Amino acid sequence: MPAERARKTDAAVVRAVADLAIARNRFSVSVGALEREVARRVDWRAWVARKPVMALGLAFGLGMFLGRRR
Repeated sequence: MPAERARKTDAAVVRAVADLAIARNRFSVSVGALEREVARRVDWRAWVARKPVMALGLAFGLGMFLGRRR
C-alpha cells in the first residue's frame, strides 16, 4: 500500500508540474499579446495615420489654446 500511495502522489506531482508549465506558457503568451495591443493603441504615429484630419484639428486647437494663454 505505501508504494502504491507513493506512485499516486508522484503522478499527481508530475501532473501538477505539467499543469503549471502550461499555465505559465499561457500567461506568457497573454502578457505578450497585451504588450503588443497597448503599444499599438498608444502609438501616436499610427493614430495620426488612421485619423489625419482629427489629428490636424487637435493640433490646431491645442496651438490656439496655448497661444492664447500668453
